[in-house]
Amino acid sequence: MSNEEQSQNEDAQPVTADVDTTQDAGVADNAEPVAELLTPEQLRIQELEAALAASEAKIADQKDSVIRAIADADNIRKRAQLDIDKARKFALEKFAAELLPVADNLERALQVADPGNEAIKPVVDGVELTLKSFISGIEKFGIEVIDPQGQPFNPELHQAMSMQEDAELAPNTVMAVMQKGYVLNGRLLRPAMVMVSRAPEAGVNTQA
Repeated sequence: MSNEEQSQNEDAQPVTADVDTTQDAGVADNAEPVAELLTPEQLRIQELEAALAASEAKIADQKDSVIRAIADADNIRKRAQLDIDKARKFALEKFAAELLPVADNLERALQVADPGNEAIKPVVDGVELTLKSFISGIEKFGIEVIDPQGQPFNPELHQAMSMQEDAELAPNTVMAVMQKGYVLNGRLLRPAMVMVSRAPEAGVNTQA
């Protein structure tokens, strides 16, 4: 074979290009879309919207804080007012308790006095007037007398000192008041000491 024929055969052979199609395909698959470009006006709008949302959230949080603060202040004011009212109502509690024996002694003086004795009638009338004046004076400060004669026994206001059978009275009825009780603005200062009736052959429930 001549050199010319050999050269023609080499030219006739197909030429193969070394192309990495796998790499090209991978690049095509992983290619990300180009982000859309925003104008300066659109960027400014986004910034303003974000700032507005943050401001609204802050305002809502501050509003809740103000509401809670107002509620706490109102509760404190109410508690303080209750404390003031209690102090005003019961400031005389100890002082009033010291005055009760005075009323007791005046009542005892009237109980032992002989109403038929004309010699001591002016004294009895004076003691009776003094007792009425005393009771009227303490009632102006919220002190009330507990005189449960003939009433059902109440363990919250009465103290049973003795029991006695009585077929005519209903069981647990106050038969006699040995010492009157007193309350100050609804609060018990001293229970009334009483005698309670009971049915024959039956006990009395002093806790009911």
